Amino acid sequence: MKKLLLPLVILLLFAEVTIAQDIEYTVANIPAELKENANAVVRLDQKDIVIASRKSMVITTKSIVTVLNENGLQHMDLSEYFSARNRIKSIEVQIYNSFGKEIKKIKRKDFKENSVSEGSIITDNKLLYCDYTPTEYPFTVVFQSEIETSNTAFIPSWYPIHGFSVSVEKAIMNVQAPADLGFKYKEFNMLNNPAISKQEKAGGVSFTATNLVAYKQEDYSPSFNSYAPNVIMGLDAFNYEGLDGKATNWKEFGGWVYSNLLKGTDEIPQETQAKIKALVGDEKDPLKKARIIYKYVQDKTRYVSIQLGIGGWKPMMAKDVDRLGYGDCKALTNYTRALLEVVNVPSYYTVIYGNPQKRDFNQDFVSMEGNHAILAVPVDNKMYWLECTSQKMPFGFQGDFTDNRFALVIKPEGGEIIKTQEYQPQDNTQISKGKYVIDEQGNIAGSILIKSKGTQYDSKFDYEDKSSDNLTKIYKSYFNNINNLKLKKINLQNNKEEVEFSEDITIEASEYAKPTGGRMIFAINAYNQISGVPQRYRQRNNPFEIIRGFYDYDEIIIDLPKGVTIEAKPENVELKGAFGEYKTELAVINENQLLYKRTYKTNPGYYDKKEYENFRKFREQIAKNDNAKIVLVKNQ
Repeated sequence: MKKLLLPLVILLLFAEVTIAQDIEYTVANIPAELKENANAVVRLDQKDIVIASRKSMVITTKSIVTVLNENGLQHMDLSEYFSARNRIKSIEVQIYNSFGKEIKKIKRKDFKENSVSEGSIITDNKLLYCDYTPTEYPFTVVFQSEIETSNTAFIPSWYPIHGFSVSVEKAIMNVQAPADLGFKYKEFNMLNNPAISKQEKAGGVSFTATNLVAYKQEDYSPSFNSYAPNVIMGLDAFNYEGLDGKATNWKEFGGWVYSNLLKGTDEIPQETQAKIKALVGDEKDPLKKARIIYKYVQDKTRYVSIQLGIGGWKPMMAKDVDRLGYGDCKALTNYTRALLEVVNVPSYYTVIYGNPQKRDFNQDFVSMEGNHAILAVPVDNKMYWLECTSQKMPFGFQGDFTDNRFALVIKPEGGEIIKTQEYQPQDNTQISKGKYVIDEQGNIAGSILIKSKGTQYDSKFDYEDKSSDNLTKIYKSYFNNINNLKLKKINLQNNKEEVEFSEDITIEASEYAKPTGGRMIFAINAYNQISGVPQRYRQRNNPFEIIRGFYDYDEIIIDLPKGVTIEAKPENVELKGAFGEYKTELAVINENQLLYKRTYKTNPGYYDKKEYENFRKFREQIAKNDNAKIVLVKNQ
């Protein structure tokens, strides 16, 4: 009997282990609260980082993600980058069905390799990736990799939850480094979060997060990392592409960048120097000289992203840009800097985060940051910021890609954190003046001149390069409140000196005002209606942000058909609050002519979720008043 029982016990134990392994990946085991608002659930996301020396870092990753539907595919990352200094030691993927049964195993030899170079991007980085097309949902994917790199300047940040519509069962980050390298970290949005724990140890730290429910995408949500928990990490003593560096503050770090990455890259051929000096001539004003050089660079060069070897941070030689006529943001910025040196205009290479959603350098945490380069030109105690990658951008104009954020300005004496230009609402203007006529059949015909500045200029100045068909689509969308619209004239003017974009538009449309029962009814505001209202939420979860303010002013003369009387017209409205100001005025010039004025200013700001409903109601009132109707009755 004992002989019979022993194999049975072993069999049962084996079965229990097998079942336990299956249950680990079973979708039914996921807590209900983690499935709510989620397209995917991260069962485990563990990253172990061991830094053995300034030139050696090993990153081990294990990720288990249950993809609930097609939208959840974006939350599984089955790839690793590699290069001469970043070696993939191991990589594999297993796929499990909803019951936790393995249905596919993908080993390294089955992964695909792809060069990152594409279009205007040139790089020596390569991508090893698993190309998996699911046949059923939900399914679970287990990804494991080990990476060894000599670049210790970049330590991966920890985002326990990666974005919207994904929940996390468990996320772990372990980091270990020799004490003499000066390992450091900074936490964001983690204070008093009971779901996240931290354990400090000699030369390192561990973070663990459990049961993080999915964030829901909501209107006007700020950038995700501004309110989601995350940790950034770095070393005081690091290595980047074979270069040792040490920096405990931004001044020291900027000095390292200047000495190791910029110094010696600014040589300009004698022939080009002579050409530049002749172009500038006897001009003494440094600002005018800078304008001449900037236009020269725009006319001569084009943008190509180059990230070869140390090129991820080091610009290519200025003389090579001069010869080839192209470069990436680093190369073109450095080339412009070198040309300005030829005519004795000082300027500073600047590293920044380029993104319309504004991201700052951390003022009190030093590490390799940024994804873009621009040029700072100081003249008379004012800093002019040059976007050197654009052939169209006006001199000294910053659009929403680099405005109002802290950046690292590299000077020979070291680095300095400086804030770029901040546009106030009154800087981002759209001033519209025009008229329209309503005839006896209710048809509309009119013209309007729209002048835009600031970030409103930024959103329009490339219209002049668009085809007639594309412009028609743009203006039919803009005037979407006018049915049967015909664009009779589109005349655009880009004034780069004044940084002002003008749109001279002539339109006509049938049945704007439909006669009914001896009356005509139509919206007074024909040219600049705001119809969109932020979505209503039973319970708002996220804070909200108005990233940039703006100021609109409209002044429109309206000619009414003869033989009518105004039976009803909109009252003048004035709204004022934390989110902005709105005002309309309708004045009767004579029995057949009206003057409509509209002012709308919106204020930028970062707001608590409790204020969202007040903001939504403010916008709702504006949309309602923008669509306010006038009623005309035919005279008997």
